[in-house]
Amino acid sequence: MSATRVDTVVVGGGAMGSAAAWQLARRGVETVLLERFGPGHANGASHGSSRIFRTSYADRTYVELALEAQRLWAELESESGTSLLTVTGGVDQGFTPYLSEIADTLAGFGVDHRWLDPGEATERWPGITFAGRALYYPTSGRVHADNAVAALQQAAAARGAEVRHGSPAVSIEVTADDSVTVRTADHEYLARRVVVAAGAWAQKLLDDIAPLPPIRVTQEQPAHFTPRDPATDWPSFGIMHDPDAPGSPEFGGVYGLSSGFEGVKVGFHGVGPVVDPDHRDFTAEPRQLSALQDYVRQWVPGVDADALTPISCTYATTPDSNFVIDRVGPVAVAAGFSGHGFKFVPAIGRLLADLTIDKDAPALFSFASHSAERAV
Repeated sequence: MSATRVDTVVVGGGAMGSAAAWQLARRGVETVLLERFGPGHANGASHGSSRIFRTSYADRTYVELALEAQRLWAELESESGTSLLTVTGGVDQGFTPYLSEIADTLAGFGVDHRWLDPGEATERWPGITFAGRALYYPTSGRVHADNAVAALQQAAAARGAEVRHGSPAVSIEVTADDSVTVRTADHEYLARRVVVAAGAWAQKLLDDIAPLPPIRVTQEQPAHFTPRDPATDWPSFGIMHDPDAPGSPEFGGVYGLSSGFEGVKVGFHGVGPVVDPDHRDFTAEPRQLSALQDYVRQWVPGVDADALTPISCTYATTPDSNFVIDRVGPVAVAAGFSGHGFKFVPAIGRLLADLTIDKDAPALFSFASHSAERAV
């Protein structure tokens, strides 16, 4: 088996790993990016045409990271010559105590937001049912996921990174001198540092290396629905329900956004069946799909609930839905992005690059913050 010495190997060429490779290459770091599948594959969580971009979180750590990502998306667009972030506005409704927390946090950052009464919200977005006041965010929108991953890899390669598809890492070994050996089927890399951003495969690769919390891998099953009026404007949107209220929907609320020519994407959040990422059928579970159609009929009447194309993707979720971004020795880890990580991608790439020079990520994402979860 041939061997190559390199400063940093990134394992996982989805959005997070590709962002890490871009950020490392921007710093002039010799980088190899290993991806197990081919370009544009649909086996993980980084494919498709659309992900929601928003800064609307109650936790300050996430708002800060989203604001950084907003700036970095613009830098990536400029560097790659690719349009990635489309501003459509965003609106959330439902569980008011949480929305009030979001409003308070955004006010502290000076992020534009405003409350709308149901009549005003309905007038602006007649395709959505509004049962109470809603919180509107003018700067929210969508990111084109496939184009973003391609742009990150293109930009990384343009700055000298080697991008290798069809090269799954079969083992990662920390050596006695605190460096790392990464092996594929036909090659061995001797690296100063490794970044592991392997999505649903993280636990399989890192079980003996990193103190990961339990990560639940599910096959999520949103769908693209055909709008009844192609001229209707669509924001990104969230509908939340009080889980303790009588009559709350079985699978909770939904998120949604326009996906352009594919229609309006609507899905439940984090309630799909548990799967092994190497053994998925990519087929929507009939009961949840039927429940999604019923939900759409009531809450998103601007689309045809019977004209849909199911989608399949994976979530890799920690018990508290917070990310894991930390390091153990020479191994930096990114995992558990819980169905809400894509908006932060370029900023998470920066955090991962920082880990390779022993800078810490926010404490919220540390192994220590998840230690109680590991004990459960």
